[in-house]
Amino acid sequence: MSTTDYSPRPGAAPVGRMLLAQTAFETRMLLRNGEQLLLTVVIPTVLLVLFSAVDIVAVEGPGKRVDFLAPGLLALAVMSTAFTGQAIATGFERRYGVLKRLGASPLPRWALLTAKTGCVLVTEALQVALLSVIALALGWSPHGDPLTVAALLVLGTAAFSGLGLLMAGTLKAEATLAGANLVFILLLLAGGVIVPLGKFPSAVRSVLELLPISALSDGLRSVLQAGAGVPWADLGILAGWSVLGLAAAARFFRWE
Repeated sequence: MSTTDYSPRPGAAPVGRMLLAQTAFETRMLLRNGEQLLLTVVIPTVLLVLFSAVDIVAVEGPGKRVDFLAPGLLALAVMSTAFTGQAIATGFERRYGVLKRLGASPLPRWALLTAKTGCVLVTEALQVALLSVIALALGWSPHGDPLTVAALLVLGTAAFSGLGLLMAGTLKAEATLAGANLVFILLLLAGGVIVPLGKFPSAVRSVLELLPISALSDGLRSVLQAGAGVPWADLGILAGWSVLGLAAAARFFRWE
């Protein structure tokens, strides 16, 4: 009897099936991680409820406080998942040799990075849905084109994913942990998420407006709060960060 008669036949599964399985695995691991869940879901939710209910910081634009805060905290949710959470998780996977072992498996390395991106998108979809429901319950009245909002979120995800993978693939895990959390706090305070950029001096504001978190929060706010058209300047800034971040990550990422 020839070997071709044996079933099942050993060998690697189709790439598509491996990609879906790895994406599901990455998502389950993220949702089981209490620290990452706190960062990606709980913190933006608490900030939304707290600052909508309490007059702590001044807001700008028409409508209620939640109309200003909701777009900024959607941007924060993207940054917390695509940049901070992904950088920390990938950095420690690299340190403990997980990436090296996965790189030696039948799963192509590009598929592994694609699975991580898929995990980020699934998590962000859950975040956006949760924050939107809470914001609507608080009286949020969003405006604008949903496709424009989706374009901003996708480009923001690409920009922060590239920067997160660049950090995780070049620094030690401990440095990535400290650096990613520090960047998260600094951009939360100075990225237009809660404090309007108009509160900063003009010279500082001109620099802050070029940051990806500022472009994302400003773009979302102009559409969802003011009902404006396509924010081409903000989309251009996010596209630039996406190209630079992903290209640098592809060039300098070290698997071990």
